[in-house]
Amino acid sequence: MTKLFKKLVIIGVIIGIVLSIYNYKNIQNMILKKIYVKKYEEFIEEYSQKFDLDSNLIYAIIKAESNFNDEAISNKGAKGLMQLMDATAIDIAEVLHVEFDTAKILEPRYNIMLGTKYISMLINKYQNISLALAAYNAGSGNVDRWIKDGILNENGDNIENIPFKETNNYVRKILRDYKLYNEIYT
Repeated sequence: MTKLFKKLVIIGVIIGIVLSIYNYKNIQNMILKKIYVKKYEEFIEEYSQKFDLDSNLIYAIIKAESNFNDEAISNKGAKGLMQLMDATAIDIAEVLHVEFDTAKILEPRYNIMLGTKYISMLINKYQNISLALAAYNAGSGNVDRWIKDGILNENGDNIENIPFKETNNYVRKILRDYKLYNEIYT
C-alpha cells in the first residue's frame, strides 16, 4: 500500500507540474494578447489579403505607428492608424484609383487600405521586409541612397547599419512585434 501511495503522489506531483506549466503559458498568452491587440481586424484582414501581406505585419506596424489610436497625428503631420503623410496618401490613393479625401485619412478603413497598399508596394520594390519598413519610416529616397552608397545591402542582411537611429529602432521594434504577433496568434 505504501509503494502505491508513493507512486500516486509522484504521479500527482507530475500532473500538478504539467498543469502549472500549461496554465502559465495560458496566462502569459492572455497577458500578451492584452498588449499585442488585434483591433480593426475586419479591415486589416481584408486589405492584407487583398494586397497579399501577412496581417500580423500590419498589426505590428499599426502598434508601432499609433498604438491603434485612429486619431493619432504626429508632430510631422502623419495621420491615423498607419501614420500616413498627406503626400504619400495622395500618391497611394491615385495608385488605387480612389478619391483622396484628407478628412477620411483618419477613418480606420481608409487609412488601413492606403497604408497596407503602401507597405505592399515597398515590399515589392525592395523584396525585403526590413528595407520596406525602413522606407516606410525614413522614405524610399533615403533607403535607395543607403543602398547606393553601400551602407545597406540590397538583400537587407545588414539592417543594423541604418544610419538614422529612429529608423533603426523602428525597424527592429516592428520586426520584434511582428514575430510576437506570429507567436501569439498562430
